[in-house]
Amino acid sequence: MKQAIRAARVFDGERERAESVVVIENGRITGLTSGPADLDLGDVTLLPGLVDSHVHLGFDPFGVAVDLPHDSEDVMVERMRANAAEALRAGITTVRDLGDRGYLSMRVRDAGPEVLVSGPPVTTTGGHCWFLGGEADGLDGIRKAVTERVERGVDVVKIMATGGSITPGSSPFHQQYTTEELRAAVEIAHDAGIPVTVHAHGASGIKAAVEAGVDSIEHAFFLARGGLAVDWDTVDLMVRKGIYVSTTTARLPTAEPPFPVSTQVRQNFGRMRELGVRLVCSSDAGVGQYKRFDSLPHGIVEFGEVVGFSTAGALASATSVAATMCGLGERKGRIALGYDADLLAVAGNPVKDLKALLDVRAVFRAGKRI
Repeated sequence: MKQAIRAARVFDGERERAESVVVIENGRITGLTSGPADLDLGDVTLLPGLVDSHVHLGFDPFGVAVDLPHDSEDVMVERMRANAAEALRAGITTVRDLGDRGYLSMRVRDAGPEVLVSGPPVTTTGGHCWFLGGEADGLDGIRKAVTERVERGVDVVKIMATGGSITPGSSPFHQQYTTEELRAAVEIAHDAGIPVTVHAHGASGIKAAVEAGVDSIEHAFFLARGGLAVDWDTVDLMVRKGIYVSTTTARLPTAEPPFPVSTQVRQNFGRMRELGVRLVCSSDAGVGQYKRFDSLPHGIVEFGEVVGFSTAGALASATSVAATMCGLGERKGRIALGYDADLLAVAGNPVKDLKALLDVRAVFRAGKRI
């Protein structure tokens, strides 16, 4: 079915367009015109569906992550579908699940948003998120773990390069894998055409990941005992290697910051942006009450107000840039010919005021209005 949708404004993932009508057919965008329309959405801005590149669909934001092994598969899948639906209602049409149990995210690819799957994150015995079932030690262990994920057909390999705060006994300052081990993982994944992203909080783990040639780093806060300790030489290497940083900073604005240095983290991201790091706005949805599955738009607002992005740059960080990082840059994150008709309509103009993202008027997934 062919349909032409008119909006007062169109943001294509990089800039505003002169054309105001988007033509869609069979789930794809087939035209950008100023001609007649079948559906007029009125005084809205039409933009690409948002991409949240870091979520945990199986997590309960109001629960305790370490208790997840006690939930049945049916309970987990039902929760994943509900969380995916919450994301879709906010205009998030693509999510990258970076840590499930038993590859259950493969069972919810039809839950609404397009779901990219990593399976259980690779971690050391007793390491961060060990309870998801991805424990692997040493070179042989990590090679076997990555090979298993390749054979399972994951979209991305997720590795815990450092510990994390939601796992009892784990420290975000502790480096879990060596550069050699991470490089072995990257080689196997890249040989199969699959990207690698790593969870990394502390400086040594971030450095090891960058040296190993991963595709992206989740968090990259440079946490240290007593505060932050950014290794700007590592940041420079990040820039030279073209490694993305998925910031995981989006959260509901009414919530307390997850840790005291959260403002400084965002200011450091601002400097990283100035130095040329490719930053992607993401949420880490599921890890706490302030990390709901509709929180990404609030992070985009914060990218403009705190991190220092232009409004267009902030919007791109969760559309065209995020899609490219996720390996979907040829069909997601833009309003352009041949791209998926994943569209978000919001009241007002987010290029002038990013808070317009919070007033959703319509969401289209593969051309179908939800």
